[in-house]
Amino acid sequence: ALRTGAPLVPVYGFGHSAIYTVLVDPFGILEWLSVKLEVSLTPFFGRFGWFIGPPYRVPVAVCVGEPIKCPQIDDPTKEQINEYHQKLLDSFQQLFEQHKQAYGWGNKSLIFV
Repeated sequence: ALRTGAPLVPVYGFGHSAIYTVLVDPFGILEWLSVKLEVSLTPFFGRFGWFIGPPYRVPVAVCVGEPIKCPQIDDPTKEQINEYHQKLLDSFQQLFEQHKQAYGWGNKSLIFV
């Protein structure tokens, strides 16, 4: 975005994590296989317990924030990249906090890892 001067638009989706049930591998076999194949293997199940089946019927809401205007910089420094990355993370946090009550997630918090 900094090289082209394109704006960054924060978008947060509520409910998408409940659309499918993801299989958790306690033994690490899927992680090992994913590393070996260089592709993320994440088996998931939908309604009726079908593998890659139709999604569960849950409400999903997508919130769009204010665009973050970026200047055009041909060769951005690491500090400039970090500055706009932090602005984007702050915008995600603000979107989440602003709309979580309306979705019914008043007791949840957003954590970046």
